[in-house]
Amino acid sequence: MSGGFLGNAGTFLISVFFGAYILLVMLRFIMQWQRADFYNPMSQFIVKITNPPLIPLRKLIPGFAGLDFAAVLLMLVLQFIELGLIAYISLGHIPNLLGLLIWSLGELINLFLMVYIVGMIILAIVSWVSPQGHSPVLSLVHQIIDPLLFQFRKVIPPMSGLDLSVFFALIVLFLIKMFNDYTIIFQGQQLIKSTAIF
Repeated sequence: MSGGFLGNAGTFLISVFFGAYILLVMLRFIMQWQRADFYNPMSQFIVKITNPPLIPLRKLIPGFAGLDFAAVLLMLVLQFIELGLIAYISLGHIPNLLGLLIWSLGELINLFLMVYIVGMIILAIVSWVSPQGHSPVLSLVHQIIDPLLFQFRKVIPPMSGLDLSVFFALIVLFLIKMFNDYTIIFQGQQLIKSTAIF
């Protein structure tokens, strides 16, 4: 099953369904961390979708310092299962579990970074196309992205009315992503090829 239509279709479906749910849990984690408005319609949708597994998990794993560790564990488990299934389809045997764990951590770091990268790009486009535009989605994106941009604006204030904080923030985030790709993810992907389970 390592190749052909069935293998590719299976990998695609696994990536879509697991990836979509992991993204929702990641957004929930970031929203809580940034104290976003949970009465926002988009926030309410994310909360309702992610509540079923998170509510029982929180009874076992409480949050700390504003961080939802139950969400972190849920994301890690889902990512581990997703990549494990994909690796099994590709390799034809159970992948190295340590490599799978390292790869999963790397992918979650990348997802976290991509939420901010895509959010900044969305805000930049909207500021050019429809600077007065408002919607529940845009409001939520602002609540997630603005705290990070504020840190960059303290170092790089607007010059001649031009805000360069987004440009420099994107550069930093992409550099972190590149480092993650060439270290954590690469190491994990190399280890999963081992025939040893651990």
